Amino acid sequence: MSPPTRHASAGRSLYTGLCSGVLFPAHERLKGHDSVAVRRRLELQERWPWEQLDAWRVARLRYFLMDIGARVPYCRDLFAGLGFDPGRVTSVSDLQRLPLMDKAAIRAAGEGLKATDARHLTRYGTGGSTGDPLIFYIGQARKSHDVGAKWRATRWWGVDIGDREVVVWGSPIELNAQDRLRQWRDRVLRSELLPAFEMSPANLDRFVATLRARRPTMLFGYPASLSLIAGHARAKGLAMDDLGIRVAFVTSELLYAEQRAAISEVFGCPVANGYGGRDAGFLAHECPRGGMHVQAEDIVVEIVDGEGRALGPGEAGEIVVTHTATRDFPFLRYRTGDIGVLSGEPCPCGRTLPLLKEIQGRTTDFLLATDGRIVSGHMVEYTVRQLPGVERYQVVQHSRGRIEVRLVARPPFGAGDEVRLVREFKARLGEDMTIDTSCVGDIPVGKNGKFRYLVNLLPAEEQAFNPASGQPEGIP
Repeated sequence: MSPPTRHASAGRSLYTGLCSGVLFPAHERLKGHDSVAVRRRLELQERWPWEQLDAWRVARLRYFLMDIGARVPYCRDLFAGLGFDPGRVTSVSDLQRLPLMDKAAIRAAGEGLKATDARHLTRYGTGGSTGDPLIFYIGQARKSHDVGAKWRATRWWGVDIGDREVVVWGSPIELNAQDRLRQWRDRVLRSELLPAFEMSPANLDRFVATLRARRPTMLFGYPASLSLIAGHARAKGLAMDDLGIRVAFVTSELLYAEQRAAISEVFGCPVANGYGGRDAGFLAHECPRGGMHVQAEDIVVEIVDGEGRALGPGEAGEIVVTHTATRDFPFLRYRTGDIGVLSGEPCPCGRTLPLLKEIQGRTTDFLLATDGRIVSGHMVEYTVRQLPGVERYQVVQHSRGRIEVRLVARPPFGAGDEVRLVREFKARLGEDMTIDTSCVGDIPVGKNGKFRYLVNLLPAEEQAFNPASGQPEGIP
């Protein structure tokens, strides 16, 4: 059942009001961000009639394309070569006249993707968990949009900046960047960071103790990390549903149903899923009525097939993003590598922002059967979660004919369960698939704090998900 919607100001403390209304806005102004104005605009626009919102989107897209066509050498040359006139854009579908942009294209463009008069760009990089890291740049407008859009979505849940927060996040590099100023800021805003890459039993004890002592209003973290903490507390018989936690925000990994259930049950709060990436930006967020709303005022999300053709609602394909707040280093029809489905239905919350019906994971979150069928990583979840005593697992596809399943398991898990697992995997992936299983003491998270349930080591040409081949098996 969906939780009741709370107004952002409902029940908040005077201190929270001071943080969200005075201290954090001052912090953003000092950094040169317009995030407060962005958040206020988005909160006004999210319930506009669709015709009004679509007209805004088209006008904003047209200005964005005209701007990058004049200021960004790569786009200027691209548009000239195609005979594309951005001033004649009358619909977001006009984007389909432009090619898709991937990481290779960004690397090849190099400095040509920077606006000639860009200032205050910050260098960023993706983690390269798929073996394909990317270096890119972000300007002040994009930073302001990310902060403002996330802030808007946070307030959907009746919480705000300044409410007590525990964040389970970060790589060692990010944590080392917690200098004195940032630590002071987090203390003032009542936000505490716990390192997601240190998930040992001793640290899990400490994390649970910290949550019980801090009694945060909200949690924020990776789904795997929060569900691991929840499972640890449950195993210890420690109550966590009386701490006053209103919502647990999760992002950056595929959220599995079992994780949502564990987090919600142990912490006694709803789970709000967010979707985005360091490269593509903050793209969508779940509202209290369960709708995954695209941040469509400033972002165009397309679903495309293997040939780059746009697909309609209900059809699975790759998520492609055009972010109109990236004028200094544009992301234009950028391939995220994620597979999703748009919904054609409105959300009962009343917001007119379009919905992502499903986020099925990255192109590497699929297994390849021996006969060439593409099988969703969800199949792993549905198969493994039925086995008793399995605390954690990881599936690694080494080749088209061999898959390794690593299990952290305790009694009552036994040899019969292992036989059952192999039997069910073969039924879905091919009887000639070699399934190697091993019980291990622990499965570590990656250096960035994320945990990967599925690791696909196939060559890129075999990993590629082609929606034209049909709906992946295992998607409900």
